[in-house]
Amino acid sequence: MALLPILRFPDPRLKKIAVPVTKIDAGIRRLAADMAETMYEAPGIGLAATQVDVHKRVVVIDVSEDKNDLRVFINPELNSCQGSTLGEEGCLSVPGVYDKVERAERVTVRYLDLEGKPQVLEADGLLAVCIQHEIDHLNGKVFVDHLSQLKQTRIRNKLAKQARVTA
Repeated sequence: MALLPILRFPDPRLKKIAVPVTKIDAGIRRLAADMAETMYEAPGIGLAATQVDVHKRVVVIDVSEDKNDLRVFINPELNSCQGSTLGEEGCLSVPGVYDKVERAERVTVRYLDLEGKPQVLEADGLLAVCIQHEIDHLNGKVFVDHLSQLKQTRIRNKLAKQARVTA
């Protein structure tokens, strides 16, 4: 396994729309394992392949307290979204920035597992929010895209300043 570099907002590669995985092979399994290692190390609770500059529809998520419930979603699609919740989100591609985003409270997602078997998952709470957040990445969206233009500009400026300080 290997740690992968995470793209940082506003990198234009975060806007690329990921393509469906057509074959689940050793390369996809290795990608998922590397993404999981990267997510845990960061530390985070979700990571989309887009964030590591691989534009395939692969997501890893683990919202458990003790980090022992890794879920891999290949070609995830939201089937239904119900309710509404407003919660604070952050993102490994937008380090140090948190803001409130409105999401569905409950979702049903269809996806393939690492064996290529179709799965359906009904999720609520943090898992539902995380699934929506990561699918947004696959569709070329970052959580700040849900915020006002003023907030987006402030976030860009803050991250640009951070980059200058650490350079």
